[in-house]
Amino acid sequence: MKARVTVMLKAGVLDVQGEAVRHALGALGFGGVNGVRQGKVIELDLAETDPAAAETAVKAMCEKLLANTVIESYRVEIL
Repeated sequence: MKARVTVMLKAGVLDVQGEAVRHALGALGFGGVNGVRQGKVIELDLAETDPAAAETAVKAMCEKLLANTVIESYRVEIL
């Protein structure tokens, strides 16, 4: 079973990398981009076969390692 975790900075947390990308896009002539938020996607290949158990396990992984829950939020998709 596969899982996909999307991690993003929480609203209100300054996204320095996103701002750098927004600025670079403007410098390259791509006007009209008012904001960029950058995150990360983590794909996991799991031995688990039960979707509910897989989701529970992946959420625990996020809480302990994959996301800094003080400043980041995450979304888990079981594929």
